[in-house]
Amino acid sequence: MGRAALGRAPHHWSRSSWDWALTLDTNSMAHKVYHGKTGVIYNVTKSAVGIIIYKKVKHRYIEKRLNVRIEHIQPSRSREGFLRRVKENAELKKKAKAEGKPVQLKRQPAMPREARTISVTDNKPETVAPVAYETTI
Repeated sequence: MGRAALGRAPHHWSRSSWDWALTLDTNSMAHKVYHGKTGVIYNVTKSAVGIIIYKKVKHRYIEKRLNVRIEHIQPSRSREGFLRRVKENAELKKKAKAEGKPVQLKRQPAMPREARTISVTDNKPETVAPVAYETTI
């Protein structure tokens, strides 16, 4: 059951963000509280990694250091949107500078939908009523 053991950690692992992956294997797996949490790698060994995770306890966050086998983690995707936006903004800035026009780079909230009129000639209004609850079994 679960993924096969990897044996050794790949050489490209370093201090960067990683995200937990829940697998069916139970050898050196983190407690369920930590599944799906993003942490930072602080130590790499042959078959496991040390990860720093901030756990919320009442009104504060406590730094927890966990040693977990490499089968249970995967690269975090939390920065992908940010990095994509940085590249897009750089291209927009370059185009705006070439054209000599100002450009808006800040994210904008979703605006309200456009106003529209609905015709009732083709769409007859329908009355909606709750279904009566039956107590018989």
